[in-house]
Amino acid sequence: MSTDLSRAPLSGADWFAVEFDPATREVVMLDQRRLPAEVRYHRYRKPDEVVDAIRDMVVRGAPAIGIAAAYALAMVARDETGDGQMFLVANGTAGRILNATRPTAVNLGWAIARMSRRAGKVYELAPELRYQGMLEEAEAIHREDVASCRRMGEIGAADVPDGAVILTHCNAGALATGGYGTALGVIRSAHAQGKNVRVLADETRPYLQGARLTAWELHQDGIPVEVITDSMAGHFFQTGEIGFVVVGSDRIAANSDVANKIGTYSLAVLANQHEVPFTVAAPWSSVDLRTRSGADIPIEERSRDEVARIGGTTVVADGIPCRHPAFDITPARLVDAIYTERGVVRPKIGERPDVLQGEPFGSR
Repeated sequence: MSTDLSRAPLSGADWFAVEFDPATREVVMLDQRRLPAEVRYHRYRKPDEVVDAIRDMVVRGAPAIGIAAAYALAMVARDETGDGQMFLVANGTAGRILNATRPTAVNLGWAIARMSRRAGKVYELAPELRYQGMLEEAEAIHREDVASCRRMGEIGAADVPDGAVILTHCNAGALATGGYGTALGVIRSAHAQGKNVRVLADETRPYLQGARLTAWELHQDGIPVEVITDSMAGHFFQTGEIGFVVVGSDRIAANSDVANKIGTYSLAVLANQHEVPFTVAAPWSSVDLRTRSGADIPIEERSRDEVARIGGTTVVADGIPCRHPAFDITPARLVDAIYTERGVVRPKIGERPDVLQGEPFGSR
């Protein structure tokens, strides 16, 4: 299924969201806009092409776009053969452009800042050594993300009841990360432990990540999944079918407020009304302790056309405005658990992410 790479994918899977091919020095991405009808990979030679791919949703999901940006900055080092100061200027310019592509996801800025710190350590080296140093950092970000997804999956799976019907929203799987997934990592881990779980995947309008991506991923793994429209969730809560909710996150504020794909807040309200656990899985890089609360998180406004058109079909007449906030904020009081690779935070009992700040990987 995957495109030909010169090495095994760092994702550890046969298919992946983003990889780097060291032989050709290209970024390789699965075009998520075409799934599930077509599995097509694109190769990107220039950093500007990666910028466009992030902005145009070829790749999406907070950890995955951070990894893509890291590889783009490695390509900046590949291309800039001038002196160290010229390299630092090129790296800084590219970082600012990349950071503006998707403002809500904090992983993007986190990855760019980490790459910039590495740039500050290698800028005096010869150009080829600079490039190798930057690529090494990008690959470390990628490998660490896969490992953190697997660890948070194990932590979250402990809370999943055997026999549960699990509701998830958007796509927080291998397609949104370096591999394995955050919310889907929890589901995969529960399934791997032998728990008899079944998944309801919200379609997730307007971009249909749940219908197109989450269902496709789970089907590839043989995990039972059914797609429901977003407006059906209340019915399945009311009938008692849903026993657990797990979603991803693009940014978690210091007070445990959670930013995630639009529609997440509605599900949290429904889950709390029906006394169903509402949980979040996200890497530590999604935690933004500098942002006090969800009110301080910028909400990306995307194109009207993503609401007004589905595929090539117009569903809202031209000339009629559409609103399209891409994310919403779920208050901490509605969140039972946040799973990270460092451990679990339980906001409903007053815990905040900073309790994990000093914890090493996988310590709790």
